[in-house]
Amino acid sequence: MKYTGAEIIIKLLEKRGICQLSGIPGGANLPIYDALSKSKKIRHILARHEQGAGFIAQGQARSNGEVAVFLATSGPGATNAITAVADAKLDSIPVVCITGQVPQSLIGTDAFQEIDSYGLSTPITKHNYFVRSAAELLEVIPEAFRIAEEGRPGPVWIDVPKDVQNEEIEVEAFPEFEGKAPSHTPSIPKIITMSKLINSAERPILYIGGGAIHSSAHEEICALAERLKAPVVSSLMGLGTIPVAHPQFAGMLGMHAARYTQKLLEECDLLMAFGVRFDDRATGKISEFCPQAKIVHIDIDPSEIGKLKQPTISMEADLRDALDALLPHVLERSDKTWLKRLEELKERFPLETPNAGSLFSPYGILLQSAKMLEGEFFVTTDVGQHQMRVAQCFPFEKPRQWMTSGGLGTMGFGLPAAIGAALEHPEATAVCYTGDGSLLMNIQELALIAEEGLNIKVIVSNNDSLGLVYQQQSLFYGKREMASRYQQRVDFCQIAEGFGIEAIDLGKVENPQSTLEQAMKSKEGVLINVPISVEDHVFPMVPPGGANHEMICGLKETAQKGALS
Repeated sequence: MKYTGAEIIIKLLEKRGICQLSGIPGGANLPIYDALSKSKKIRHILARHEQGAGFIAQGQARSNGEVAVFLATSGPGATNAITAVADAKLDSIPVVCITGQVPQSLIGTDAFQEIDSYGLSTPITKHNYFVRSAAELLEVIPEAFRIAEEGRPGPVWIDVPKDVQNEEIEVEAFPEFEGKAPSHTPSIPKIITMSKLINSAERPILYIGGGAIHSSAHEEICALAERLKAPVVSSLMGLGTIPVAHPQFAGMLGMHAARYTQKLLEECDLLMAFGVRFDDRATGKISEFCPQAKIVHIDIDPSEIGKLKQPTISMEADLRDALDALLPHVLERSDKTWLKRLEELKERFPLETPNAGSLFSPYGILLQSAKMLEGEFFVTTDVGQHQMRVAQCFPFEKPRQWMTSGGLGTMGFGLPAAIGAALEHPEATAVCYTGDGSLLMNIQELALIAEEGLNIKVIVSNNDSLGLVYQQQSLFYGKREMASRYQQRVDFCQIAEGFGIEAIDLGKVENPQSTLEQAMKSKEGVLINVPISVEDHVFPMVPPGGANHEMICGLKETAQKGALS
């Protein structure tokens, strides 16, 4: 039977089990959209910006662990998609971006909406393709999915010229999609050597990252920690691997970690780094990170091992496979001295959440709205002070409940990512914690909340500023404020209502507590504007370029240390 290239793309996506995808049509990808119009298996979600479409795909992939797809046209469609794809690369998220391209006969002529999507996407993808014939698609599409999900996950870009989309070929049978290739089998001699190092440690700490989420190693992590009576610290991307309420969880490490977390790391004699990449925001000045500790590093990506911190012993492996092999060799520990030290440090140096009883404080709105959530829920954030506060103290219970832009730090991530999660989990509540600066980056996607009838709560901590920029200017640039304060307050409620979303300004209602509770428990999309003060900084904070032990915990301490220039 004959199929066009565009029809082949859609048939293969159907065969893969793609049920819904987001995107925006344009001249160069209209054949794909024409083929999509005939599909009875794939539902299309019309994003309002290609970056939004990419983050919707990320929300889908992050919430369910499966490869997600989005579509864009050539030229500005492709360039708009770049940020979302680059974000997926740094956070190891499996998405496939399929773009239209001008016909091959026009490539190199500066044709209308021609751009070198292949060249632009090379450094920001795990792999990319420029498809030259419809027949190639039969190989490229299945291979793209395999590459996106195997090993360390990541984005794949497929650029398809319009003439290839229109080309008609005979297809006798569509190819099968291969499963993920098996990861490296853990070396038993190395496992035994690791276990001896672990068993001999007196003050071990598990340091977990996004790899623990990707490999679904949460049960093994908990089992190992409980066997060792060892604290667990998490990178930004690893939150949710172990419940925050677990007595052995010692919080997020890094630039905005609690002081007790940093002090505990200074004392540890063995750091078990599992599925992490020693990111600078986590380690601070790398030469002073965990100065007394030997390091066991397990990661599926060999390029991350020894890249920034040289391990005592390491292994390239899927984390769950490695832990399955390791656990039988790790001895049950009865001594709880190290856990008692964690409790002591928590009591002496607790994470402070100022004015947590007030809905109009940054911590108050976060902690009180969290208590109002019932049933299954997902949490997304944008980037800034609100992101760090959520990471510090939100009571995450399980993996994939938390989605944020970690590596690229993209303002505008939170809203479309929440849409992606809500599309995949329509019975759950999705909560997007955002700031006024971040929300403005992709505010147009509010249209989809109304259009799709999604249960998303958008909670805006509104201080009329780029809060984290203002904070750094206040602390480290002699309070020389530049381009960090907005001169005109935006009425987000009026904007949301214009998109067809219910909106509440907590600063203008008679009973903020009951109003918020009613909004959080409704099954409709709601935007909640919360006025907060720009002077409410997020602490602790490690000065940029500083060591984690140099953290500052308030303005008074900053001045005493001479951090103000």
